[in-house]
Amino acid sequence: MPNIFKNTRFMMGLSIVCGIASLVLGGISLYYKEYIIGGALIFNIFICFINYKGWQKKGVSINRMRLKTGIYSGSFNPIHIGHLALANWLCEFEGLNEVWFVVTPHNPLKKKDDLLDDSLRLEMVQAAIDGYPKFKVCDIEFHLPKPSYSIDTLRALSSNYPDRDFYFIMGADNWQLFPRWKEYEKILQNYKLLIYPRLGFDISIPTIYPNVKKVDAPLMEISSTFIRNAYQTGKDIRFFLPEGVRPYFGSVANQ
Repeated sequence: MPNIFKNTRFMMGLSIVCGIASLVLGGISLYYKEYIIGGALIFNIFICFINYKGWQKKGVSINRMRLKTGIYSGSFNPIHIGHLALANWLCEFEGLNEVWFVVTPHNPLKKKDDLLDDSLRLEMVQAAIDGYPKFKVCDIEFHLPKPSYSIDTLRALSSNYPDRDFYFIMGADNWQLFPRWKEYEKILQNYKLLIYPRLGFDISIPTIYPNVKKVDAPLMEISSTFIRNAYQTGKDIRFFLPEGVRPYFGSVANQ
């Protein structure tokens, strides 16, 4: 897909160059009364225009094919049914083709001491989403400098997957903290944001941010902290966790 994008732009540019060259050479030929050659070159301008419009149409068609991909970045410490329900809603009701769960090794706004092992959290996400084709797990932040900043993640994803339109998924609580994020203005300028509701947090979006949208997803007030604390106090919270995650979380929580 990346080569198609590059070839489309190249061919559109080549059509323009050929058209200009034909115009210049055709004019010179007519000036020196080489009418046949001049006429052929002038006719070639028309051919170049047709080619340009054809490549332009192809470029628009390719752009429409770009997959709407939600980026759901988080610690997932552990992943729970609230995460999955929200992502499911965004695919089915907000029109996302896929949601990628980007597991964060170290969120700069959270304490790393509270995190389960990176590879374990990644495995739990994979186990949670297994069998649902619209969900993917992504470990790109494992290969980026720590701590993880969303602008760096989005740039890396855009570079690696130019055939996708990325939508950054964010809770209303983080939206209020957004001005503290690294290069948040660049995120607002270059990416689309979907803000979902959180209890106790209003969502106010200035009109100067056309890329930001509030979504009316169901309010899912389940947190990983609640699940960890409940488990440590002996509560049976099995139905707060996806079935595939329970063996992983139970084994590590009992250590």
